[in-house]
Amino acid sequence: MIIYPAIDLRQGKVVRLREGDPQQQTIFSDDPISTAQEWIDQGARWVHMVNLDGAFSEANDNLHILEAVAALDVKIQFTGGLRDIAALRSARDAGADRLAIGTMAVRDPASVHKVIELFGVEGICVALDARDGKVVTHGWTALSDYSPIALGTRLHEMGARHALYTDVKRDGGLSGVNIADTVALAKQTGLRVIASGGLNNLSDIVELAESKAVAGAVIGMALYQGKFTLAEALAAARGG
Repeated sequence: MIIYPAIDLRQGKVVRLREGDPQQQTIFSDDPISTAQEWIDQGARWVHMVNLDGAFSEANDNLHILEAVAALDVKIQFTGGLRDIAALRSARDAGADRLAIGTMAVRDPASVHKVIELFGVEGICVALDARDGKVVTHGWTALSDYSPIALGTRLHEMGARHALYTDVKRDGGLSGVNIADTVALAKQTGLRVIASGGLNNLSDIVELAESKAVAGAVIGMALYQGKFTLAEALAAARGG
């Protein structure tokens, strides 16, 4: 199971939001490139970068940060504001290895097939961000009619293989990842699901890994607050 330390970007800083709310923001670093290097030094093979400004449709210069991190020895899963082909191309050109799309996939699930043709099945991840059992979009501000499993099943039929599942109510709150729904999503859709939102302790990682259904986990607040180290998380994911 792959561990993805999170680097959430807002106004050039590394931040964490509680439940995706920009009014509940904590700044952890003014230097996202240095933050990425710290995770690499501690063993990260991937980082999960979120362009929060893009998600909120705010002007930003975060692609330059993406370019700088891409020059380091790490793979990047990138998301936030990727709502059309042009935005996806820009992020890929800046160095993203995998692009996570949410709003675009919900708005037009059939477009996922075209996106995969353009960027490859390994280059696309569908973001299934949910609140109260329904997928949310536009920086988690708009509620759709889809359940994660219903949309995930359809997107798998469109060719998607990777998915990021976030229980929005748990994100940034250290209340524990939603293991049951994450595992159910993976088993019922066939997607390689990456868990996100609320991961708080090493036992969460062990349980996700032992499910043999979950492909990865994004960890943000727990690492930034020192609940455990990245090395410990990597060992837990390996069963060590």
